[in-house]
Amino acid sequence: MIQLTIIYKFQFTATIFGPMNNAHSPIGIYDSGIGGLTVAHAITQLLPNEDIIYFGDTAHLPYGDKSEAAIQAYSIKIADVLLKKGCKVIVIACNSASSAAYELLKEYVRKDAHIINVIDPMVMHIAENFANTKIGLIGTKRTVMSGVYSQRLNEMNHSIKLESMATPLLAPMIEEGFFNNQISHEIISQYLSGGELKGIETLILACTHYPLIKKDISQFYNNQVNILDSSEVVALALKNHLEKSELINPKSSSTKRFFVSDFTPSFEASTRLFFGEIVHLEQHRLWN
Repeated sequence: MIQLTIIYKFQFTATIFGPMNNAHSPIGIYDSGIGGLTVAHAITQLLPNEDIIYFGDTAHLPYGDKSEAAIQAYSIKIADVLLKKGCKVIVIACNSASSAAYELLKEYVRKDAHIINVIDPMVMHIAENFANTKIGLIGTKRTVMSGVYSQRLNEMNHSIKLESMATPLLAPMIEEGFFNNQISHEIISQYLSGGELKGIETLILACTHYPLIKKDISQFYNNQVNILDSSEVVALALKNHLEKSELINPKSSSTKRFFVSDFTPSFEASTRLFFGEIVHLEQHRLWN
C-alpha cells in the first residue's frame, strides 16, 4: 500500500494535461468490460452530438473480485489514456470502480476533467423518489462489501431501508454471453430466492452489467418490483453537468471510439449489438 501511495503522488505532480474545457472535446467512459456499454448507450441516446471514447478493461475483468488497490491502479492508467485523448469528462461506468477509485481519480485529474461515477446520481435519485421504502440491492462483492450505497443514504438522513446481496456470478455470466436464456434464468432465480431481499418494493441493479438481464429480473418478480439501473440516471447527471458548465457540443454529428486492453470477440459482438453498427475495436494495453 505504501508503494502504491508513492506512485500516485509522483503521478499527481508529474502528469499534466491542462484543462479539457472545450465543448468539442469527447466524453470518456470506462468499465472492466461490456457492462459500461449500457451507460455509454444511454449517453449517446440522450446526448447524440457528443463524441464518445469508451475503454473496456477486458484484460482485468471483472473488477468485482479485485482488490481496491488493483482497481485504483487500473483506473489511474485508464484515466491517463482518456486524458491524453482530450476528454472533458470521465464517466466511471462501473460500480466497483466507483466505490474503489472515485475519490482517488478526482484528486488525480483535478481540474483536467470532471469525474462522474455511477453511484452518487443513483443515490440522489433514490433519496428524491423512494423515501420510506424497503429497497434491495444486488451487485458485485466489491460494491456490496464497500457499503457505499448505505453510507451515502445515511449521510443524507433518509428513512430508506436498504438490503444488499452480492451476486458475483452475474457479471462473468453476462460477459460470456449467457443472458436471457435458461442458464441466466436459473442463476437469477437462485440468487433472488434468498431471504435477504424478501419484501422489497424496489431493486437497485448496482452493476452496469445487470441491465442486460433486467427483463429476466423483472419477470422473476412478476413485474411487481421497481427495477432501477443507473444508465439513464447517470446520462442525465452528465447532461446536467455539461449544460451547467456550458460544455454541450454544438455540432450535429458525433463519433464513437472503442478501446480495449485485451481483444475479445464477445466484446466486439456486444458492442455491435448495443449500437447497431459495425464497430472497430482499438487495442490499448495498460502495461507493456
